[in-house]
Amino acid sequence: MQILIPNYILTPDILLSNMSVAFDKKIQKIAPLEELRKEFPDAEVIKLKKNSLLMPGLINAHVHIEFSANKTQLSYGDFMNWLYSVIENREELITGCDNKCMKKAIDSMLESGITTFGAVSSHGMDLEVCANASQNIVFFNELIGSQATMADALFGDFLTRLDASKSITREGFYPAVAIHSPYSVHPILIKKALQIVKNEKLKLTAHFMESKAERDWLDKSEGDFKDFFEKLLKQKSSVSSSSEFLEHFNDYETLLTHVVKANENELKTLSSNKHTIIHCPISNRLLGNGALDLSKLEKHKIRWICATDGLSSNYKLDLFEEMKCALFMHSNIPLLKLAKKLINSVTKDAADALKLNTGEISEGKNADMIVLDLDKEPGDELAIHLILHRYNISKVYINGTLKKGNECSL
Repeated sequence: MQILIPNYILTPDILLSNMSVAFDKKIQKIAPLEELRKEFPDAEVIKLKKNSLLMPGLINAHVHIEFSANKTQLSYGDFMNWLYSVIENREELITGCDNKCMKKAIDSMLESGITTFGAVSSHGMDLEVCANASQNIVFFNELIGSQATMADALFGDFLTRLDASKSITREGFYPAVAIHSPYSVHPILIKKALQIVKNEKLKLTAHFMESKAERDWLDKSEGDFKDFFEKLLKQKSSVSSSSEFLEHFNDYETLLTHVVKANENELKTLSSNKHTIIHCPISNRLLGNGALDLSKLEKHKIRWICATDGLSSNYKLDLFEEMKCALFMHSNIPLLKLAKKLINSVTKDAADALKLNTGEISEGKNADMIVLDLDKEPGDELAIHLILHRYNISKVYINGTLKKGNECSL
């Protein structure tokens, strides 16, 4: 048992001061120090620096670790140009990112306060490094393949990767499933995968309505994807419409990434099924896909959370940077309101979406916590300043264990 003495504690509802936190793997109690000393007399007591802020560890719900080798190989500014550059450089990117490369990406997330992340794994190459990572990980085994003739082989490969992830039994590692997108996965494969997902109650994610190319292809089998599918896959029409794709996820809460080009009917479907949207603002900008309309999501009461995507469409895996870009991107929303929502989107809301017992400094929650060194007493606009000023993260705890920083016991 340990007791932390910060100056301030960030909770979803209020900023606490003159309170301490007793924890082991979970947060056991939040109370004045003397009360905790009496209740837990054998606990190690750790006093934090002046103006220290204890807040939940950050949750990055969508990242592609396998593509962490990219820096300047890929083309930005237009989705199709980017996609063709991915295909052209795919072999170099995959072979160029060994475990050392992927570990560097994971460690960078830890340094920036990310204590949980959702790894979308296309090939299973990142399984070992994720299994050995410090963070809690939802390991989304991705299913892809739009050709019915290849369905059996592709599903067999998917099952092999899923089974391999199930063999990882360490604390905080959750095997899960990702359906790549409506244009890239045949309905036969989706149905087979979702049978497993529902039977085993696995966490589920998918890309949806990221680009205009996807919108045109699903609606009319036209647009920029027409040449792409005809030339590369000899495919002349989409394997499903957007509505047919979404029907697969009816009554099973799913995390859908991007959703920039969704229409009103699709948003109503997402709302009625309590799906969550993963918003990746930097990725959307770099790939020329525009900005997600957060006011529409609020209108439809759709939960959204913020994530970085992978280094194939971002320059760093830092949620504070991601939130800062979102703060400027969505200029129609009052600044403080958006800042508070962004902080919640990478803590409490992300934990709720992933159904994890974390994301809050609250009794009974897992002790996934970070300590920020503020430069002075925080005011009413703390959420804005947390995002703008990127304060030093001096300590990171995951499941109650210190992963970054040194202890200073009393």
